[in-house]
Amino acid sequence: MDVEIVYFDGCPNWQLARQRVLEALTAVGRSDTAVRLHLVENPTEAQEAGMHGSPTILVDGKDPFPKAADDVWSCRLYQSDSGFEGAPSVSALVGVLRQVKA
Repeated sequence: MDVEIVYFDGCPNWQLARQRVLEALTAVGRSDTAVRLHLVENPTEAQEAGMHGSPTILVDGKDPFPKAADDVWSCRLYQSDSGFEGAPSVSALVGVLRQVKA
């Protein structure tokens, strides 16, 4: 499994996303999976990297959360039970990771 967090400097939510991804990986028994951080410097790099707002979490190269930001160069919000947050919930990530084959 390949997990990558694509983000730009100035949007602090990549740290929350990383923390939650690590928690979710542990919950599904995949704590040995490396989480790559991909800092992009401009909108062109963001688009080429598959970013749909910062942070974008890619699992095996795909964004498992289809409701993306309209602008690749913006802070992204994720729907949760309590409203919008800067990263997907751990439970949402666990659901995604359980669907990925080893």
